Amino acid sequence: MKQFRSPKFAAIAAILVLLAQPFAFAKDPKPNQAPPISKETKLQITRLLSSEFVWTRKPFPLGMEGIVIMPNGDINPDGPNLEKAVMAKGMAAKAGERVQITDVKFKGSEIVLEINGGGKKKTKWYQHVEVGIGNNTAQAPDTGPAPKGTYLTMEFKGYVPEVTLDELKARMNPVVDFSVKSAAQAYVETLPPIARKAIENHEALVGMNKEMVTEAMGRPPKRIRDKDDQNRNYEEWIFGEPPQDVEFVRFVGDEVVRVEVMKVNGDKIVRTQREITLTDPAVATAQPKPVTGPRPANAPTLRRPGEEIPDTDPNGIQTRVPNPRPSGTSTDPGPPKTFISAGPAR
Repeated sequence: MKQFRSPKFAAIAAILVLLAQPFAFAKDPKPNQAPPISKETKLQITRLLSSEFVWTRKPFPLGMEGIVIMPNGDINPDGPNLEKAVMAKGMAAKAGERVQITDVKFKGSEIVLEINGGGKKKTKWYQHVEVGIGNNTAQAPDTGPAPKGTYLTMEFKGYVPEVTLDELKARMNPVVDFSVKSAAQAYVETLPPIARKAIENHEALVGMNKEMVTEAMGRPPKRIRDKDDQNRNYEEWIFGEPPQDVEFVRFVGDEVVRVEVMKVNGDKIVRTQREITLTDPAVATAQPKPVTGPRPANAPTLRRPGEEIPDTDPNGIQTRVPNPRPSGTSTDPGPPKTFISAGPAR
């Protein structure tokens, strides 16, 4: 039997075929979309990253949250929010500090790196055992140390794709540094530009802390301790000896409050205006404990009867506070007159 097909029917069939093609292609995966990470890659990344030491580029807050690298590369928390997190929860590691990756876990669309043991308190098996007689039971006391670590989490969109170790390191580069360097190099890289330039020029700025001054000028050959006109305990680091320039760097607590330079030609340069502000927890350090008053007469001691307290400790630091200046004298204490050796410079 002879079949007839009209031109109109053929045109409609061709249009239907063209309309169906996009739906067929939509079912195929994108050619540039990476497959999910394999079990072998997980084992390899875990083996290569576990127990690895890295340098931090940002301060890490203590606890369970830590720092998260979002799928688009943003860091959460960061900037002022990171400062608030560190202030609220404590600091697990400051910027420029060497930390250890103690565990690697894959959770859904995340890779979680445990830093310095993590922020979760770990208990022993026997601390979950209860013993007792009758209705009276007791659990083993929790005597373990408090956690001091944190976490670094890398989030991905939907799932963790197949990825190499170098790609993971590049993704973590804004937060941690895998390169080999000294502690001093890692610390200096975290400082503000003005502080880095001063350290390169071996200069002390008002507002620096002791660690920064040590990086800039080395350990002080001489140090003294005294009280200023406001009755504040201070420590003065002295660099140089005549006939060279002599520089006096004065600390109250851990902060430089005065820099005085005595030139060879007799000129005197004094700086007391703050030149750098360290509000970032990346460069914040713990304040030393204030010096308490004189020891009571009946305080216990290991000294023999009649043995006097020396004027300096084994490091050459002055231990006895000299008599305060008589009233009516100048409020500017001027350069210290007593030079006390503190051992060889670094």
